[in-house]
Amino acid sequence: MIRFHKEGYKIIVIAFILSIAGILLADKFIEIIWLVKVIQIAILILLFTVLQFFRNPKRVTTLDERTIIAPVDGKVVVIEEVEEPEYFKDKRLQVSIFMSPINVHVTRYAMSGIIKYSKYHPGKYLVAWHPKASTENERTTVVIENNVIGEVLYRQIAGALAKRIVNYAKEGEEVVQGTDAGFIKFGSRVDLYLPLGTELAVKLGDKVKGGTQIVARK
Repeated sequence: MIRFHKEGYKIIVIAFILSIAGILLADKFIEIIWLVKVIQIAILILLFTVLQFFRNPKRVTTLDERTIIAPVDGKVVVIEEVEEPEYFKDKRLQVSIFMSPINVHVTRYAMSGIIKYSKYHPGKYLVAWHPKASTENERTTVVIENNVIGEVLYRQIAGALAKRIVNYAKEGEEVVQGTDAGFIKFGSRVDLYLPLGTELAVKLGDKVKGGTQIVARK
């Protein structure tokens, strides 16, 4: 059975209502049969796209405090040492995962631990793969700490189409690896900032599955 994320319920209901109305109106007011069919098929394709975007497949996470799992579905587009300017203010290993519109857009906690920092930043809507997207786009920054790995930062970044980032992380809260951490609507990217020396389990170009696939380990 297909599950949908709660952040999409309102949009899905509206999409269903508009789709039914559009199909009925096309049949009533357009006399050219082939044109009616084209319009109705286009409406159904748009509805399917909305449903596809908000799907929330169940993922079974193998809990391990020594591992960091992919927070989202997508493609690994960046692996490099960088200066993290907001929280750590020192060098970290950045791993960035880009989500296309057809990917599952649920964000999941990459590891279990305590939320040490959670902040929302309004910003621009540059394409998600733009180098400045991580510092200029709408984004949220969250830091999780556990006793084995230490502190890991992840950043939800809005893309050119994304207009709302949903972040459930609250400072002081204890969270469980693989559980629901939020949602990014309509295209985006998530950056992970790991301690230097962290052993990676992915490489550039890899496609990863959020909530199950190991990205790095201590």
